[in-house]
Amino acid sequence: MSEHSVICTNLSFSWPDDTPVFDDLSFALGAGRTGLVAPNGAGKSTLLRLIAGELRPTGGSLLVSGTLGYLPQNLPLADPAGASADRPGEPVVADLLGIAGVIRAIDAVESGDVSEEHFTAIGDDWDIEERTRAELDRLGLGGLGLDRSLRTLSGGQTVSLGLAAQLLKRPDVLLLDEPTNNLDAEARHRLYDVLEGWNGCLLVVSHDRALLDRVQRIAELDRGELRFHGGDFTSYEEAVRAGQEVAERNVRNAEQELKREKRELQQARERAERRASNAARNLKSAGLPRIFAGNMKRGAQESAGRAGQTHAARVSDARSRLDDAGRALRDDQRITVDLPDTEVPAGRNLFIGEELQVRYGGEPLFAGGGVGLTIRGPERIALTGPNGSGKTTLLRLVGGGLDPDGGRISRADGRVAYLSQRLDLLDPDRTVAENFAAFAPHRPESERMNLLARFLFRGPGAHLPVGVLSGGERLRATLACVLCAEPSPHLLLLDEPTNNLDLVSAAQLEGALASYRGAFLVISHDEPFLARIGVNRRLHLAAGELTEPGTPESAV
Repeated sequence: MSEHSVICTNLSFSWPDDTPVFDDLSFALGAGRTGLVAPNGAGKSTLLRLIAGELRPTGGSLLVSGTLGYLPQNLPLADPAGASADRPGEPVVADLLGIAGVIRAIDAVESGDVSEEHFTAIGDDWDIEERTRAELDRLGLGGLGLDRSLRTLSGGQTVSLGLAAQLLKRPDVLLLDEPTNNLDAEARHRLYDVLEGWNGCLLVVSHDRALLDRVQRIAELDRGELRFHGGDFTSYEEAVRAGQEVAERNVRNAEQELKREKRELQQARERAERRASNAARNLKSAGLPRIFAGNMKRGAQESAGRAGQTHAARVSDARSRLDDAGRALRDDQRITVDLPDTEVPAGRNLFIGEELQVRYGGEPLFAGGGVGLTIRGPERIALTGPNGSGKTTLLRLVGGGLDPDGGRISRADGRVAYLSQRLDLLDPDRTVAENFAAFAPHRPESERMNLLARFLFRGPGAHLPVGVLSGGERLRATLACVLCAEPSPHLLLLDEPTNNLDLVSAAQLEGALASYRGAFLVISHDEPFLARIGVNRRLHLAAGELTEPGTPESAV
């Protein structure tokens, strides 16, 4: 038996419109924890879907040994509006865990129905409820009933349940696509502990540095090739940084060499021209026979030609070496843009909410008389709290996407932009440029294209439909449209904005937020991200109460 759990041989894959993703890709994965990294759009999620069998290769083969578990990036997120845990026919926790059929079969057998179909459904899973309870406890979900409606769950609870469903399969190969999306700090650490104890073959796509620093190797997907680096993500970054320094030095040296060869080629041409001119004058003054003079002239021209060809070849070689050095250099794609229209005076009240209350199924979400919140310009506020505490609901209240069942709201000028977890603000059928024009119709087209280029949509990239963009590309397009809109927002609301982003795209988001001069309220459990975007105020929502750590409750 092969020591490798996943074997990929000469894999090729293209989308139905013939857009190529992989061409002749080969690699093998064995036991251990591997982190898969690459820019958004490079094909990370596509590769996981190919391994999982959701997509079929257009060429080559993929072999997976043993049982496979796959947690996709896009699980159904809860939408609690009007939810009720007792609606018949609604998906429940047992459905997402994939055990509902087994539980029904066990209940039927225990009730006296010994039909063969029930025993077939049960298989070896007579202990499924006990194993499920243990797995849910391990992931911090011990309080969830198996008959609870999925509509009542937060995004983080849904992701943790999705992981539990895969672990219940007892897989030999486990594929995880952004498994820390929507998870609060406690849930993330439970996930880390589970994966650190994993003994099978794990391949994980993540932007979470803390998770990637717990893997044993990094697989980098770059330009259609997969390269492996031993060690965790920090070790990989150090190796990349060292390689980048060498590549930059090689580019500088190659540029200097090319300039030198070009200069020497020009000097050789000038010398040849002077010699030819002097020879012509000397032949004329010497009064040599015409045929002899012609032979001497041709000889001089051929000699000059050979010298020129030699220098031209050296220039060509130098240019090739520069091209090779340039290919080894990684693109540094940063967002640098000036956004003066987003500036808001310090201390201006942008949002005031008093005694806000929302009810689900008749039950109040917030404790006591509701919550109060004041946002002033240009505060940078982080909103944290456990999964299911109502953070997204509060963000929708601030943004106007949800009306409160009680309380009072005042917004200064209506210049508020809300970016949901789904990034569904743009029209997926229209191009990036067309969406941008809809948000900023009075800007000249040349100015719009220049601004899109600053958000890294250049040339054909600006004319791609939004529906075909990767998560990072879609976020960049949304940020471009929102931040450069007419009028630009004074208050920006972001719900887990680093979800589905690779580390390069997360850095691009940080660059855009560094240019933004208004206030923002961001839900995130990514502490390094919050530190890098300059958060200067923190709110915590838990058990229905909104507090500001270190600040009297009345100041919230």
